[in-house]
Amino acid sequence: MNVELIVVGKTDSKEVAALVEEYKGRIGFYTRFGINIIPDVKNTRSMSEQQQKKSEGEAILKLLQPSDYVTLLDERGMQPTSEEFADWMQKRMASGCKRLVFIIGGPYGFSEEVYGRAAGKIALSKMTFSHQIVRAIFTEQLYRAFTIINNEPYHHK
Repeated sequence: MNVELIVVGKTDSKEVAALVEEYKGRIGFYTRFGINIIPDVKNTRSMSEQQQKKSEGEAILKLLQPSDYVTLLDERGMQPTSEEFADWMQKRMASGCKRLVFIIGGPYGFSEEVYGRAAGKIALSKMTFSHQIVRAIFTEQLYRAFTIINNEPYHHK
């Protein structure tokens, strides 16, 4: 199974980018993992939130394949524990899913078209995080899930 993370906009923080790269390398030990960065929408001052979400959504949808299992990182999603997320991942792997795609949207979330394409939503917390910090938190949780699946000592109960 391949795992892909699609994110909107680049990270301004070198520290956050370095942390994401660290976990990307660790995840690569378990599966093929890629991060696809969609450029920020230009001229957003003259756009409504809906227009911005629509523009970002069009760019996201172009990157998806019909057979992709798409999960959005969304504040209204399920809030699994790390163990529950690992179990969820294991079920996706056992289902024969070829490409599991996670998407972190822009500052206003996702267009209705992207919501319609998704199989599910996951929330990392009830708290709100910047979409840049979410990248680091999520890649760490993805790595943690693989260590749980493989009974490795990284995760402590």
